[in-house]
Amino acid sequence: MTETKNNPFKNFLLRFRDHPVDFVKIVLKVNPDPWQAEFLQAVARGERRISIRSGHGTGKSTAASWAMLWFLITRYPCKIVVTAPTSAQLFDALFAECKRWMTELSPQIRELLEAKADRIMLKASPTEAFISCRTSRAETPEALQGVHSDNVLLVCDEASGIPESVFESAAGSMSGEHASTILLGNPTRSSGFFFDTHHRMADTWWTRKVSCVDSPRVSEEFITEMKIRYGEDSNAYRVRVLGEFPLRDDDTAIPLELVESAQDRDIEIDKDVNVVWGLDVARFGSAASALAKRQGKVIKAVQIWRGLDLMQLTGAVKAEYDALEEKDRPAEILIDSIGVGGGVVDRLTELGLPAIGINTAESPSMKGTYFNLRAELWFKVKAFLESRDSRLPKDDKLLAELVSPRYKFTSSGKMQIESKDQMRKRGLPSPDRADAVCLCFAGQAATALHGTQTRTSWKTPIKRNISGIV
Repeated sequence: MTETKNNPFKNFLLRFRDHPVDFVKIVLKVNPDPWQAEFLQAVARGERRISIRSGHGTGKSTAASWAMLWFLITRYPCKIVVTAPTSAQLFDALFAECKRWMTELSPQIRELLEAKADRIMLKASPTEAFISCRTSRAETPEALQGVHSDNVLLVCDEASGIPESVFESAAGSMSGEHASTILLGNPTRSSGFFFDTHHRMADTWWTRKVSCVDSPRVSEEFITEMKIRYGEDSNAYRVRVLGEFPLRDDDTAIPLELVESAQDRDIEIDKDVNVVWGLDVARFGSAASALAKRQGKVIKAVQIWRGLDLMQLTGAVKAEYDALEEKDRPAEILIDSIGVGGGVVDRLTELGLPAIGINTAESPSMKGTYFNLRAELWFKVKAFLESRDSRLPKDDKLLAELVSPRYKFTSSGKMQIESKDQMRKRGLPSPDRADAVCLCFAGQAATALHGTQTRTSWKTPIKRNISGIV
């Protein structure tokens, strides 16, 4: 394309082929941040391996979009593959950002390109010059195989969550002289390929860390909110604000990456599985009563009520129950009965609802492993998320609460979850939403398979019936 004398874009290509920063400033009419300019220049000089870890909102997806558009327009032939662990992460984030910047091109340049749902291509040669989306899953590592061209660019967003097998599978496609790999993401795991590029393999990778604290794109309000929500010494703050990998001696019961991954999954609800509700009753003035709804592998929603006394809360739960068709009503409503929760259990039972009191201070079913039932339930939720076929609602407050509590080992070697009082001493709010989710894993219907169970006595000792999850 660049060798044709009559090509009206020859001067354009010659002007910007080796100057992506100028392309961004002049063509896209925006000034990149210093680290973004360094990154663009690294791509231009042919760095084969680039890995960038950052906090949230620092502009990494924006910089990658600029690089991909510049590469597509100034390199021919070229094949650019963009990938992420889930379709939501891929299409709603990086690829959407790329399409947005495509609209900022001048009409003459934009006319050269065509955008489809999963592809941006050069109209004149759609099979030889394109940006293509491919989701990275452990089940299909071969998705990144067979990408061959004179110029190849592999862009991996949310790289911490991409399985090792995918990187291994892509290695063959990236063996060419003009093939480059770009890894981007929040550093959510202190192991894996992405972690290794910043540590064990750092000598062979061009790396950058981008902190929210140093980014002009991130407000002071956001940073302050993260400090309050997670605590400045938490791994969540390290990852989401500082762009640092979590500490290896992480004492957080549920890692951040598990929760973020579960919020992005496309998991269908199994209608044959019983619905189960978990209700955490407010005990303090600042606390909220939270109602979580689970059906099989999906936590459907978390309802919050503030400022209600026990009878008002009972009425709110009954109204929620009565508004549903019978097939959609919960088989069990599992309520933390410690303290004031016992009154809610009694009244809902009187009203004919399947309420069950759960004493989370009782002994767990696995007495040699957990200090009490509360610890067992928190680690059941962790196992549920680790299964990788579970889904959480996109709720930032629920995310913050799930990743906030710490755990420790008692002198007898049992695992114990940080209490709400201990969390308040650290300046963290009560994890009401998260505790409600945990309660969804305390009952019999919650652990039975595919809705084949019969109704059980609501008085059955709950600690004997929490041995599995759907």
